[in-house]
Amino acid sequence: MKNSTQVSYFTLAAYFDTGAFEFLYFMIVMLLYFFILCANVLLIVVICMNRSLHEPMYLFLCSLFVNEVYGSTGLFPLLLAQILSDIHTVSAYLCYLQIYFVHCYGTVEYINLAVMSYDRYLAICYPLQYNTRMTTNKTATLIAVAWLYGVLTCGIMISLSSSLQLCGNIIYKVYCDNYSVVKLACSDISAINVYGLIISFGTIISPLILILYTYMRILKVCFSGSKQTRQKAVSTCTPHLASLLNFTLGASFELLQSRFDMNSVPNMLRIFLSLYWLTCQPLLNPLLYGVNISKIRIICKSLLFAKM
Repeated sequence: MKNSTQVSYFTLAAYFDTGAFEFLYFMIVMLLYFFILCANVLLIVVICMNRSLHEPMYLFLCSLFVNEVYGSTGLFPLLLAQILSDIHTVSAYLCYLQIYFVHCYGTVEYINLAVMSYDRYLAICYPLQYNTRMTTNKTATLIAVAWLYGVLTCGIMISLSSSLQLCGNIIYKVYCDNYSVVKLACSDISAINVYGLIISFGTIISPLILILYTYMRILKVCFSGSKQTRQKAVSTCTPHLASLLNFTLGASFELLQSRFDMNSVPNMLRIFLSLYWLTCQPLLNPLLYGVNISKIRIICKSLLFAKM
């Protein structure tokens, strides 16, 4: 067995020499981060400040936008610092902190999307009973459960990962990832493997079952319902489905990279695929919901163009 130790820093080995394009990449990434922050914060403010939007669907959206800001903040500041750095190292403390941010973001995002599919199911399949089935207290409870589950499960995961004895400190990515750290372990990893399998059921399998069930029921109502019911289903479910598919696609890219050898794939493409689920989702969601949902679109226009 190799000598094992508690490392004090990690090297992010997926970066490459950008040469004269260093500041160009920095500006592109910074503008992307700035746009994500502005767009999501704008929608959070719009929903919070307008009482007409204090309905379950918009409150779930507000939780989604808060999570986008949270996840982006866990990625972009360190990413920007590494772009300008010649030595791509990060302290163990900051690395584990980023792992916590990134994994908590992914967990809360998927559970939030599952809860939103349940909300759309009630609105379309039980329109007359919707207000009694989806009360304010129930909405707050579902949002709290999504966040508490992410915070607690990822906290336990980090405590297990950070206690491992490691044989190396090189991570072949542009940000810190839990699976990459676990692969460096020389000590027994059976506990974190078992924990990962258990948590996967609550984080992936259970939400997926809920999403599939709700959309099967929605499709059944659409095929047997009136034209007005179908139009309502399309208008409210299209942004959610697009967001769900985008997140699933990005998470699948990340899962494939973590589990399989991707050395034959060009480095630039590997970097893009690893960042896809952390950047495209926060970028796409404000556009999807801000443009497609008329209430939000009208209020955003009135705020942005009030002086004009």
